[in-house]
Amino acid sequence: MGCQVCAGAVMQCSFGAAPATLAVLPANGVLTGTPAGTIMDFAPIVNIPPFGVCSSPSNPTVAAATAAALGVLTPMPCIPATVAPWLTGAPTVLIGNMPSLNDSSKLTCMWGGMIQFSFAGQATVNIP
Repeated sequence: MGCQVCAGAVMQCSFGAAPATLAVLPANGVLTGTPAGTIMDFAPIVNIPPFGVCSSPSNPTVAAATAAALGVLTPMPCIPATVAPWLTGAPTVLIGNMPSLNDSSKLTCMWGGMIQFSFAGQATVNIP
């Protein structure tokens, strides 16, 4: 059983240089001390802040900087490009008719990065 993810959860992107914390708006009214997350909390900047610098060669800014540096990988500032909900969440625990986020949920960035949780934001509420 995993932990329910809430605001303040620590995430890491596979192409990012620094961890970031999940922001969850209190619109659903479900709290685990802080607002609980759902699979729909994937909006760039609103829910998913930048991860420092991005080193994905698929990112156009990284590709351009790398080309300008004659092929030497040159990381550029991260701007998350998440366009689809978290996978898979906890389908048996619904918050506002959406599956709740658990700490094994994953999110894919359009530039190829895999975002996952390293800390759920709390350690007392377990969900499947």
